Amino acid sequence: MSSPRRPWPKAVLFDLDDTLWPIAPVILEAEQILFAWLRENAPRVAQQYTIETLRQARLELLARQPEFQLDLGALRRAGLIAAFEQAGEDSAKVELAMIEFFAARNAVIPYDDVLPGLLRLKGRVSIGSVTNGNADLQTIGLARHFDASVSAPAFGVAKPNAAIFLECCRQLGVAPGEAVYVGDDLRLDVHGAQRAGLRAVWMNRTGQVNYMPDEVKPDAEVHDLDGLLDWLKREHG
Repeated sequence: MSSPRRPWPKAVLFDLDDTLWPIAPVILEAEQILFAWLRENAPRVAQQYTIETLRQARLELLARQPEFQLDLGALRRAGLIAAFEQAGEDSAKVELAMIEFFAARNAVIPYDDVLPGLLRLKGRVSIGSVTNGNADLQTIGLARHFDASVSAPAFGVAKPNAAIFLECCRQLGVAPGEAVYVGDDLRLDVHGAQRAGLRAVWMNRTGQVNYMPDEVKPDAEVHDLDGLLDWLKREHG
């Protein structure tokens, strides 16, 4: 006899970068666009630095001030301010540079399964997002599909801390045990969500191997939102 299926979760929460769209190529492109802007508008910075040396300076700043881990946009801004001052450029222009960068950083292209998957979930569950990044769902054009969105830069706490998962559950009005979290990172997403009392699905789009099998056991492993929906239907009455 098969075991009784559990009721559907009341909410499904998603990580964003590398779960709903690939982020590495977008960041690389955004850095190229930003550097082209610097060549045009802050030439002394572009003469003294390269994309690589700006990145290196950011990493050194992060090592000195690890609190920037909560907001990589703030880290990038602080790095640019230091570079502008060093090069003798007007650091008032940094905000314009950041606008340029963020526009390019949010020019993401969701995986093909994302929009159909979100539409299939809508109405069955509340949908939330929990991210350590600074993706802007409004700019990306997906905000209307989400009932709550919590980001580490705005909330002040990052995954895998339980508080950020619990905040999204609170905003959605569900208990952690009534929610499923979906993300690509075993430690931050799967382990973090489970420790906060949610079930966690590993979104493994690239066929990685679980490198922490003794510590992290996802409730399910899927390759796309179709797989997530199949699992939800199989597991729940």
